[in-house]
Amino acid sequence: MEINLILAIVLMIVALASGVAIGFILRKASAEKKIGSAEEQAKKILEDAIKNAENAKKESIISAKEEIFQLKKESDKEINERRKEVNRQEHRIAQKEEALDAKLDKIEKKEANLAQKLADADKIKEEVSKTLQGQLAMLEKIAGLTSEEAKAELVHRLDSEMQHETALKIAEYEEKFKDEADTKAKDILSLAIQRFAADHVSEIAISVVQIPGDEMKGRIIGREGRNIRTIENLTGVELIIDDTPDVITVSGFDPVRREIARIALEKLISDGRIHPARIEEMVEKARRDVDIEIKKAGEKAIFETGVHGLHPELIKLLGRMKYRTSYGQNALRHSIEVSMLAGVMAEEMGVDVTQARRAGLLHDIGKAMTAEVDGSHVQLGVEIATKYRENKDIIHAIEAHHNDVEPKSALDFIIQAADAISAARPGARREDVENYIKRLQKLEEVAGDFDGVEKTFAIQAGREVRIMVKPEVVSDDKMKILARDIAKKIESELDYPGQIKVSVIRESRHVDYAK
Repeated sequence: MEINLILAIVLMIVALASGVAIGFILRKASAEKKIGSAEEQAKKILEDAIKNAENAKKESIISAKEEIFQLKKESDKEINERRKEVNRQEHRIAQKEEALDAKLDKIEKKEANLAQKLADADKIKEEVSKTLQGQLAMLEKIAGLTSEEAKAELVHRLDSEMQHETALKIAEYEEKFKDEADTKAKDILSLAIQRFAADHVSEIAISVVQIPGDEMKGRIIGREGRNIRTIENLTGVELIIDDTPDVITVSGFDPVRREIARIALEKLISDGRIHPARIEEMVEKARRDVDIEIKKAGEKAIFETGVHGLHPELIKLLGRMKYRTSYGQNALRHSIEVSMLAGVMAEEMGVDVTQARRAGLLHDIGKAMTAEVDGSHVQLGVEIATKYRENKDIIHAIEAHHNDVEPKSALDFIIQAADAISAARPGARREDVENYIKRLQKLEEVAGDFDGVEKTFAIQAGREVRIMVKPEVVSDDKMKILARDIAKKIESELDYPGQIKVSVIRESRHVDYAK
């Protein structure tokens, strides 16, 4: 408001100055007679300006006073509101302080009660301890056992109970898992066997060559036996010429040599010219024919199983397995069968079918070399597969199929199962009496190595072993654990086709006589 007043005064002064200037000019223009009139007019203007300035000043002062009053009113209102809020906060703080004081009083009372209760508890504990010691002394006196002896008895009973519970749990879980696994395994194995059924013919260690007549026997023997000696020296077999009409028997443990000798004899008999030079020529031709046949057999095997990308040398080795046998079972037909069975099982189990067939076909590849190189067929098979850069999973399956190393993948177990199925088929393999008896004796020895075993009997051609145990040593609860331990030891120490049933028998007999 003061600024407006100053502006009004300034304006009045400017107006006054303007009037003076105008009056001076008019005075100059209208001569001296008008000076008086101008002065009066200027005086009037000045009076009016002063009057207006006074009015403006009064109005400004009034307006400023009103504005100051309004501001003071608002300030007083705000101060009052804040003072009320402070009073409310002070009131709340006072209430909280009162509540805290009350809680502190309660806590102090509870602490005092708790201290009293702890003291009472310590006193009761001391009394209980004295009472317990007295009761223990009394119990020891009544039972005739010391505390340590009682503990030992309790531990023994607990151990017996735990053993019983363990045996029950083992039986329960084994039965459950066995049922589920047996059902699934039977489905897979039956499907595999049904989808690939093969006939088996036992291989023998002799070959028979038909001749047109007994006169040919003399020609094959030759003068002073020179022809037969030449044939035997070149082929490494034995020719048996006896009274059997129209046949010559070729005997030898190596099927390849027998085949070469058989083909050479047939060529010589067909040609009719039998002398040492001709025999050498025919034997050489027979060797070439057998090599061709070996290659064809290998190619036919990979075509039949659908296995591709094998090294040419592996194909030749597969063909050579046509002339190898294991317990009378042809090694190549066995490998083909394992390959097909493994493929079916892999398909059912969600494993790579191509890899399973390949591993099955090559699992016995070492048998192609066992006649020429020392070492087990598993070891030789691993070396051959490594040499020709087979996949590491294939190599491990070859190495694990007779548990030379621990199986670690589904593929390893599939090859083991397929190999066992092929070997266990009726008529697939034969075993000489001596090895058969040794296997049964070893089975009884393994089962008889456990404490509490009284007698062992291998029955059903080695498919089951029955163990008679001493009832005072082996309890009913221990029977289950003993049967399981014996089965595990048989699995780890014996080689056998199929499975062996372990039956543990415990009986108590009491005999008395009526007289």
